[in-house]
Amino acid sequence: MRYLSFDIEATGLEEHDLIIEFAMVPFDVKSRTIESKLQKHFYIKCPSFADLKPQLNPWVIENNKELIQKASSEGITIELFKQELIDYFESDEIKDYFNNQKVILFGKSMNAIDLPFLNRDLGWDFMRTYFSHRVNDLTSYSYNLIDMRQLPVDAESGGWLMDHLGMGEVAHTALEDAVNTAKMYFLLLDKVQAN
Repeated sequence: MRYLSFDIEATGLEEHDLIIEFAMVPFDVKSRTIESKLQKHFYIKCPSFADLKPQLNPWVIENNKELIQKASSEGITIELFKQELIDYFESDEIKDYFNNQKVILFGKSMNAIDLPFLNRDLGWDFMRTYFSHRVNDLTSYSYNLIDMRQLPVDAESGGWLMDHLGMGEVAHTALEDAVNTAKMYFLLLDKVQAN
């Protein structure tokens, strides 16, 4: 199977929060290859950190100040971001890679903010035009392995899972997280297939 691993960073986890970073990279499970030449990364424009600060949660204030400042100063509008995605998915290279099929999204804990925010900001029609209604979620796969006693209970945490697989710590940058999510999937598949 081929998937599009993606990740977003946002100003928080609430309904009113904003996407501030998005990255994606296609990968092929059969060949265990990540198509770095097809990866994309965007900062999405948002209000200034000072304007957002009163409604941000303490973790975001402490950990994402620089990211919010970068998105505010360097980000593109959500409209331009949407057009960039359309150009990407309409390109011959991407159509060929995915065999002219709708793209299957791959990520971690996608139901928390990723899919709701993308549906909200890109629109239902966009999401149904380019993406399959089926998705593959690393967190769900990890829960399956926990239930089968292939992983310890702590593996529900992405940070713990990365450490368990010898990959270090979660970067909390969209591109590195998108790449690492695909790599973790490869490692988990290898682990299961070896048993």
